[in-house]
Parts: sequence; structure tokens; C-alpha cells
Amino acid sequence: MPTTNALSPSLVLTLAFATALALQLLVQLWLNTRQVRHVAQHRDQVPGTFANHISLAAHQKAADYTLAKARLGLAHMAWGALILLGWTLLGGLNALHTALLQFMAPGMAQQLVLLAAFALISGLLDLPFSLYQTFVLEARFGFNKSTPAIWLGDLLKSTVLAAVIGLPIAWVILWFMSAAGSLWWLWAWGIWTGFQLLLMWIFPTFIAPWFNKFEPLADETLKARVTRLMQRCGFAAKGLFVMDGSRRSAHANAYFTGFGASKRVVFYDTLLQQLNADEVEAVLAHELGHFKHKHITKRMLGMFALSLAGFAVLGWLSQQVWFFTGLGVTPSTAMVFGQPAYDNALALLLFMLAMPVFTFWASPLLAHFSRRDEFEADAYAMQQAQGSALASALLKLYEDNASTLTPDPVYARYYYSHPPAVERLARMPAPATPHSASAA
Repeated sequence: MPTTNALSPSLVLTLAFATALALQLLVQLWLNTRQVRHVAQHRDQVPGTFANHISLAAHQKAADYTLAKARLGLAHMAWGALILLGWTLLGGLNALHTALLQFMAPGMAQQLVLLAAFALISGLLDLPFSLYQTFVLEARFGFNKSTPAIWLGDLLKSTVLAAVIGLPIAWVILWFMSAAGSLWWLWAWGIWTGFQLLLMWIFPTFIAPWFNKFEPLADETLKARVTRLMQRCGFAAKGLFVMDGSRRSAHANAYFTGFGASKRVVFYDTLLQQLNADEVEAVLAHELGHFKHKHITKRMLGMFALSLAGFAVLGWLSQQVWFFTGLGVTPSTAMVFGQPAYDNALALLLFMLAMPVFTFWASPLLAHFSRRDEFEADAYAMQQAQGSALASALLKLYEDNASTLTPDPVYARYYYSHPPAVERLARMPAPATPHSASAA
């Protein structure tokens, strides 16, 4: 009889995963190298477009900050790849699962402990980078305002929230996986979607205040101006708030949060310190542009559609032995509803670990749509507020946040969710007055 040399599905998955991870690392290394080289080459001269508005010192600070983040990103990328291999092909997840079975019987409790242990270990492995990012890199460039006590408090609060919120939703999904038959993934997706909507509703009122202090906007003149802007744009919010972002960072921002009747407008206190009234109005008009063009709704619906596809794929993969063995895990052989029911928590973790490796290639497409939305929001803002004020605000934010004005074009196309400064400001009127070039 003729012999066959066909590869097993398990080996095919192992080779596909290893190949995809290697290609991802090579592309990331190539993109980061391009970014570092391009920014370094343009460090010593402010681009002509910005020469009257950005000082050489500010431009060089932005370049140095970008280079420092890129180098840290390379180290983090390599470390993350090693950790990923450790969890999967090198057997780390299987070893953790086996170790827990030495102390606990198989079942829901063991699966929840497995998820919690994985999250805890992963967090600890990533901790050095978080510490370095906050207390070394951000501090070196004058951005970090956090203290060890604040940082540790945030970490403890995040851990408690992850347990209080994450474990119940994990329990529900695991229950559906074991009790709802072959279409468990559809029920689980419905629960997940409802949970996401609930989280958007409760976040502004119950979660965000646990980390930051929110005060009503006290500047009555600015409040009246912002209120008129929102009325013109047909936007209703529960309130205008100022957040004490300066407790942790010098970076500035403004955003909408909440869902339905809980929507609110939040300004970082650092933003109000850096921008004048015209500029604040223009920045808010940009955010309202996202609302007017339904960008948030479209992104939310897109996220729900992608999560539905993800749950459907997971529903199929969780019943395939080769999915487990191909990623370094030995599954059980229990039967549920007449079908093999492998370890559901393991299936969730393996899917979560492996999927980003295969979806990495969609990053430039998602970034393209995000940049398109930003251009649309800018155009709307210039209809509702002063275009020159929006340009001036962006220049201040680029400078104060040390955002490079000279990113590598290929790197920007792949990663940037916002258009590079040159492209964005080219569509706006020139700022009314220079604000920092004299500092050169």
C-alpha cells in the first residue's frame, strides 16, 4: 500500500503558529528600525511646516522621547514573544494546568483558578516594563507625576476590578461552553456583548471615580461656550467634568465616556492648563465630529461583529484535539452532549494567546479606517469652531506630549491611528500666532 507523508493537523498548526510569530517579529523589527532611523535623521531640524511654531528644543525632545519608546518597545516585543512561546509551544500553560490538577479536581473551580493564575503570572512578568515605562522613561522626559503609592494603588484596584468583574463573566462563558451544546458560542457572544454595553454604562459613574477625581467644570464662561457648541451639534451629555490627570501624568487629553443617559464630557486638567478657550472648543468639536459621523457606533458594531466571528471560530477550535496539541497542551478526553469536551479554560487561553499572532496583519487596515475617521472629525470641527484654533491646539498637544513631527511614513501607515502631524495640519488654516518658536 502507498504511504502518505501528509502532516498532521497538530503539526500544521505548530508550524503555522511558529511561522506567523517569526514573520510578525521580523515585520515589527523592520518597522521599528525604520522609525528609529527616520526620526533620528530628522532630529536636528524642525520641518519647515512647523518652523514658526515649534522650537528646535521641543522638536528634539519629541525625537528623543520617540526613540526611547521605540527602543523600549523592541525589548518589550522580544520579551512578549518569549513569554508567548513559553506559554504555548514550550508547555508553560500545560504545566500550569497540570500543576493545578494536583491540588484541585477538574471542574469549574479549577478552570477559574487557572484563568486567575494565568492572569496573575502574566501581569507579574510584564511588571518590570510597566515600572520602567512609568518611573524611568516617562520621568526622564518630565511626564510622570505618579508616585509609587499611587502606582501601587492603581495596580491593586485594577486587580480587584479584574477579579470582581472578570471572574463572573468568565464563569458564565465557561458554563455556556459546557452546558449550551454546539451553539454555546452564540449564547456566550450575546452575554459578552451585553456585558460590554453594561460596562460602558457603569464605567463613568462607578469605575472611573475609583481611580481619578472628577469635578464639574468650574469655568462658567467656558462651560457656557461648550454647552452652546454641544447644542449646535445635537449632543446631550450628563455633565462636563475635569479629571485630575495631572496626578499621574503631564500628558493632556479630552474624551467622551459613558453610554446612553450616562454620557459625559471629560477634560484632563492638564488640557485646560495648556489650551485657551478657542482651542478647547475646537478640540471638543473634533470629538463631537466622531459623534456626528457615528464613528463610535460604527466601531462598536464592528467590534461586536469581530467578536461574534471570534466566538464562532473558538466554538469550532475548542472541539479540535489538534488545536490543543498543536499549541503545546494535552487536552482531556471527557464527553459532553455526545461530543469531546476538552478543557474550556485552556481553549479560551490558547485562543487569546494565538489569535493576535494571526490577526497582526490586519493592523494597517484598522489604522487606515481610524485615520480616515480622524480626518472626518477634523473637517467637522472646522465647520463648528475655528480651524486655526484647532491647528493651534494640535500643535500645542504635539509639543506638550512630545509627539514626533517626523515619523517614518511606512511605520505611520501600519500603526498610527491618527494621521501624522504634517498630513493633518495641511488640511487646516495656519495657527493665528506662533507659541513656542521663540524658545529656540
